[in-house]
Amino acid sequence: MIALFLRDLKLSVRAGGGALIGVLFFMTVVAVIPFGVGPDLNLLSRIGPAILWIGALLACLLGLDRLFQAEREDGSLDVMLMQETPLVLSVLVKCLAHWTASGLPLVIASPLLGLFMNMNEVAIGATMLTLLVGTPAITFIGAVGAAVAVALPRGGLLVSILVLPLAIPVLIFGVSAAYAAVEDPAPFLPPFLILIAITLFFAVIGPLAAAAALRSSSD
Repeated sequence: MIALFLRDLKLSVRAGGGALIGVLFFMTVVAVIPFGVGPDLNLLSRIGPAILWIGALLACLLGLDRLFQAEREDGSLDVMLMQETPLVLSVLVKCLAHWTASGLPLVIASPLLGLFMNMNEVAIGATMLTLLVGTPAITFIGAVGAAVAVALPRGGLLVSILVLPLAIPVLIFGVSAAYAAVEDPAPFLPPFLILIAITLFFAVIGPLAAAAALRSSSD
């Protein structure tokens, strides 16, 4: 499992792996927002958490179609299906490696972009914390879509269509928790705990469904 994690990590960070592209896309989406809404700093600070979450969600969707594509092309997917190690664990490790290479850099870059959106320290910290907790759920959901579309020649668009509706609850509670940390009447803990519950739920359901889809596509 450690060897599989390191292998996927190297594939993700090398040229064309998608990790750097996701960060650049995230920064581009956030950077163009002030040009669209105007130089109103108060407005930018209010919509900042939502913009960061939308940019991170779209950036996470970019590399999901390549989650199992390399194994499909070089034949190692068949080896994963036949090995003694449960396929669910292999899928879980691949999801963790994908999030480490693609999702974690988005979390690290969010404070800098939060300053760009004129957000205060509390809003930046809350947004970064919610991204850290919520973005793994997007990866686990995306694993199911990537497994369903792995046999298709151009499944990238299909993966985004499958994943985006399921990722809406993650977006809703992530933005709600970030806003609740800034607005005094709204409690931060309830939406944040729901966000953690969603991530834990998909951490179990996602690898199981992805493993079943991979076995079905190989038949």
